[in-house]
Amino acid sequence: MPRLTRAEQQERTRGAVLAAARAEFAEHGFSAAKVDRVADRAELTRGAVYSNFAGKRALYLAVLVDVVERAREQAGPPATPPASTGAALAEFARVWLERLPFVGDAPGSGHLQLRSLSGVVEDGPARDALAALVRFEALLLGLALEARRPGAGRRVRTAGLALTLLAGAAAVAENAPGVGDPFDLVRAAEHLAGIAIVDDDRPPYLDHVAPAETVDQPWAAPRGLVDEISGRPAEPGRDGVLVALGVHRLAAAEDTLRSARLRDEVTVAIVTDDPAELGRLARLRIVDIAGCLRRVFAPADLPRLRVVLDDGAVAAALGVDAPGTRTEVAVRVRGGRVVARAEGFGAGHAVAASTALPRA
Repeated sequence: MPRLTRAEQQERTRGAVLAAARAEFAEHGFSAAKVDRVADRAELTRGAVYSNFAGKRALYLAVLVDVVERAREQAGPPATPPASTGAALAEFARVWLERLPFVGDAPGSGHLQLRSLSGVVEDGPARDALAALVRFEALLLGLALEARRPGAGRRVRTAGLALTLLAGAAAVAENAPGVGDPFDLVRAAEHLAGIAIVDDDRPPYLDHVAPAETVDQPWAAPRGLVDEISGRPAEPGRDGVLVALGVHRLAAAEDTLRSARLRDEVTVAIVTDDPAELGRLARLRIVDIAGCLRRVFAPADLPRLRVVLDDGAVAAALGVDAPGTRTEVAVRVRGGRVVARAEGFGAGHAVAASTALPRA
């Protein structure tokens, strides 16, 4: 039998740690789980575990990411796409509610199935990141709902209500599984489509954002990028808007998209200086909602906003040496050249609204 390469051995070790960690968290839950027991289960040293994962929280998030990535791999387009906004919300709720634990499930395994973050996200940066990601999820679901009825108005706040309803169901199920009727929740989600909500206000701060800088620079597009929502390649090509956002600045994604022209290809790259925890938290939430969206909406109705979880390639291409939670850097590419650039608060909006053209 040929010897494993170093990379193959590392991958085998990582897989063994993840499998052991999943069993540990399923049995004991996050709070009571022990890294030493994970090492024992995997028949590895404690150091081998820490060489792959920075700590218990990073390990737990990695287990959850593995759960949602496996689920997304099995997610295919619906046989019959929903015919209305209400039907889409009902189907989304039905898909999402599959994660609710059964009455007899052990608490730890139920928490894993729920993708529970109870006791995991407690410090300020992680809580702020989670809040921004939840709002971003509402944007993605809202964009998919809007695609069902173009021109009928925004649906982001309606999507936020639906996600709040489902998050509440998860909070109850985590501590009292079996309480509440999922069919009632599905019907409630469907009726949210009929609630009149004003969701067309243009944020007033956009009027005070400085215009993007007009430039003429060569564009070296990062290679191998994938849109996490559709699963298709997402390499920023010869034309479009690309904005790199730290997790605390994800609200700027909507400003960028709403300010862009109808045919603009808009790509949001989520960047981080903490891939072990905040990066995994972002991956967990984005991959999870992407799997739900793929099961509910036809490929043509998925959000036209492309979402990339950056491993450093986008940040490097944009000249961002030290990406952080509040990074916001954007460029407009036209004809294979960067024609507009902005950094700081409102950069995505400024570049998307730019009318710059490449120099002759």
